[in-house]
Amino acid sequence: MWLDQGTAGYVFRGALYRHNLEPATNGTLLYNATVGIGSATYRPATGTLFFTADVYSDGNISSVVEHRERERSRKDTAQVFDNLWARHWNKWMTPVKSNLFAVNVSVAGSAGGGQQEPGNEVNLMQKLAPVRDPLLRWDIESYAVTADGRRAAFVVRNPGPDMAWSTNVDLYLTSCDGSGQPELLTGASNGAASAPAFSADGTAVAWLQMETPGYESDIRRIFIHNVTTGETRTIARDWILSPHFMIWSADASTLHALVQDKGDNRVVNIDVATGKRTELTEAGSVNSIARLGADKLLSVYTNVTETADIYAIDAGSTEASMRRLTRVNQDKLQDIYLGAAEDFWFAGARGEQVHGWLVRPYDFNATQKYPLALLIHGGPQQANSHSFSFAQWNPNMYASAGFVTVQINFHGSAGYGQNFTDSIQGQWGGYPYEDLMAGVDHVLSSYKFVDPRRLVALGGSFGGYMANWLNAKTDRFAALVAHDGQFDMVSGYYATDELWFIEHDVGGVPFAAKDRPKFERFNPERLAAQFKTPTLFVHGASDFRLSLEQSLAPWALLRRRGIPARLVYFDNEDHWINHAGNSVRWYSEVLGWISQWTAVQPNTGVFRK
Repeated sequence: MWLDQGTAGYVFRGALYRHNLEPATNGTLLYNATVGIGSATYRPATGTLFFTADVYSDGNISSVVEHRERERSRKDTAQVFDNLWARHWNKWMTPVKSNLFAVNVSVAGSAGGGQQEPGNEVNLMQKLAPVRDPLLRWDIESYAVTADGRRAAFVVRNPGPDMAWSTNVDLYLTSCDGSGQPELLTGASNGAASAPAFSADGTAVAWLQMETPGYESDIRRIFIHNVTTGETRTIARDWILSPHFMIWSADASTLHALVQDKGDNRVVNIDVATGKRTELTEAGSVNSIARLGADKLLSVYTNVTETADIYAIDAGSTEASMRRLTRVNQDKLQDIYLGAAEDFWFAGARGEQVHGWLVRPYDFNATQKYPLALLIHGGPQQANSHSFSFAQWNPNMYASAGFVTVQINFHGSAGYGQNFTDSIQGQWGGYPYEDLMAGVDHVLSSYKFVDPRRLVALGGSFGGYMANWLNAKTDRFAALVAHDGQFDMVSGYYATDELWFIEHDVGGVPFAAKDRPKFERFNPERLAAQFKTPTLFVHGASDFRLSLEQSLAPWALLRRRGIPARLVYFDNEDHWINHAGNSVRWYSEVLGWISQWTAVQPNTGVFRK
């Protein structure tokens, strides 16, 4: 962040440092609270630092150390829960919650390197309605601040007894001196609010709003609240795509939005008066944007063959216009194979066109036959994208290992209109399965260099569920990989942290007699006797979205039945692989597994099936 025109600020180990940009200068400590701070923003106009910090039920930073000491002196380690919101993602609930704070910090007064003492912080969430259960309370998700530092808007999940099956996430507007009661802007909706953004003059705040309660992948509508008049309106309601981030233009006439669109992540201009939209980028993925002056945007852009770099975009253009500013990894990638994505479309479920692409293997020779790796995305209301990933599903990792790598955005994927996304409700093992099978058939008929005997499929989360469903429904794959995937729709419901997700997607609850058939219809466990394909299962110990038993169970099934299976267990991971060393091991195990079951045996020409 900028503290003034010549001074940058940054958070290091929970404290704020200042760094004068003159040559041969070092960073100096500026502000260090008694707790670590995060998500920091500075407003020079008022000399105010905004940040989030974890505090106890009294909401005070100054008492955190005392509370921690009291926790350490306890004679037992029991945690008692009366609310189903007992754990989320990878953590158990504790009395500690993240709140939004403001404090005056003088940059000029610290020029000599002196540290400013904490003690005058204002908790901007302190006046929200009190919550009796200390394990719930208000927990901030995101926030925005006006340029003059006088108002803030923050997003919080509404605490209550139904948190595990409610997507009610609200947006509040408040003064930054803590004098007023926060104003609820989203009381008319029980869906999820996100991405608040103030206009440059602070007179308007825009945000994204889901309107369907209990549906985490509902379309995000654009709302704008006039701070002066109190009027709230919504724009661009004819748009069938769902933006996920936006910022204002300098003159407040336009919103610059990020949106998934047919495998790309585009920047789109939205006219605030008319809702008219203009695309500023084409193929590839823009991951973030920031305003640069009155008519430029800075963006971080990537695609299948390029790692992230910074580009400048003409914000007022009527057509795509990008100018590259950096080539950060050019020297490191000059000898690395990165194959381009070759897009294709085919007729899938419901007779609708479905989008996919493939990446050809390293040292490709059209006269040879290659194995195929089908990568199945999670969500399921997410999508494969034309982007470069350092995570586990980079198609070029598999292409470099000799596989024709295929990715398909099946029914339920984002970026093809909300009806396409919504179509997966009640169809987990239906439309996506049809799309994947039709997509593989299309590739086999269109690309003769693919060996139909050497197909493998891999997926994580919903993709892991689909790997289990494939095991029950087809024997066309030589091997499968299921990363943190669902095996039993019933036990998975009772053990997950977010009930709203499965209740919406399946369309009910398993303990209701009328709904139970919906859970069993596409339940891989129901078809356990039909599993026959060698499978590698991967799971993290702290995955609360899909508990470890969802991998232990199918692994036990295959081992007990004498079908080759392996379990890779990470005791320090959650739903994702977050540690670099574990990522290397993940790829080693996965590529080794799929290569083993598609290898051509010496002197025989027969592959191992």
